[in-house]
Amino acid sequence: MTLETLLETTLNGLGYELVDMSMSAKSGLLRVFIDKQGGITLDDCTAVSNHLSNWLVVENIAYEHLEVSSPGLDRPLKKLEDFRRFAGEKVQIKLRMAIAGQRRFAGVIRGASTTQIELDVDGQAVMLDFSNMDTARLVPSL
Repeated sequence: MTLETLLETTLNGLGYELVDMSMSAKSGLLRVFIDKQGGITLDDCTAVSNHLSNWLVVENIAYEHLEVSSPGLDRPLKKLEDFRRFAGEKVQIKLRMAIAGQRRFAGVIRGASTTQIELDVDGQAVMLDFSNMDTARLVPSL
């Protein structure tokens, strides 16, 4: 199992979703971004940090520093389920390979099938292959 899979399983058991994680081999910094229905508080970050600190020792996973935080208002969307969950929200997407000369799209998420994301871009429906997505982030509303 990968560290990401192990973290996801552990965090799900605590009632949190693993949004993203990164591990720097050079600095030993393990960053974990979590979310849950209703949002993340400082108390959530503290509780998860305490739990993961002990869990990482038990699992014999080497790290120097642990940072646990919320994904922020411009939350990355990494899974098809994310696009379903945030249907109706504004998103910015960058593709790996351009479609008709365009790699960046901004619009409102209409939904997601098993392989594609549907966006409303200026009143036009646009279908994007999930496998072609490089990055996708929510656009914070004011």
